Amino acid sequence: MPDYRRVWSPGGTYFFTVVTHQRRPILIEAKARRLLRQAFLHARQNAGAFRIDALCLLPDHLHCIWTLPENDCNYATRWKIIKAYFSHSYRKQGGASGALSESKIKKGELGIWQRRYWEHLIRDREDLYRHVDYIHYNPVKHGLVQSVGEWPWSTFHRYVREGYYASDWGDKDFSPVEIGSIE
Repeated sequence: MPDYRRVWSPGGTYFFTVVTHQRRPILIEAKARRLLRQAFLHARQNAGAFRIDALCLLPDHLHCIWTLPENDCNYATRWKIIKAYFSHSYRKQGGASGALSESKIKKGELGIWQRRYWEHLIRDREDLYRHVDYIHYNPVKHGLVQSVGEWPWSTFHRYVREGYYASDWGDKDFSPVEIGSIE
């Protein structure tokens, strides 16, 4: 079995990629968006607050950046709560599972999410900028839209309102955004 090594940094800022089981395109359904929001709130209430610095929801995966509270590095429990809450709620409201292997059935998995997720500890300001840009440009990269501003399920629009991006950022110029204090 592979040895997955996670980096645990209290108060750290992390980039995550979380993917649906079998890359099923369920995440931009209205029901799924609502349940995912509820799952994030549920995790904040039950495992402690965290700040969502950037997020982009795509049909079969999501990217986000979180900053954890000082003296707290437990993003794993938060993701466990989010994925479980979403999975149970989604199934309860008629959402279908992907194909389940014997292993998934044995472990009580519902076939909504891939087991693991990608995590990266943000090292410095430049790394943060690069990952925020990556998150916001992702719908264009995947061919879902022609312009970053066309994708509705992204914190890009908040960044435009707050003056970090021009509304046409990424259309002609893919220069990194300069972010003061992300809230």
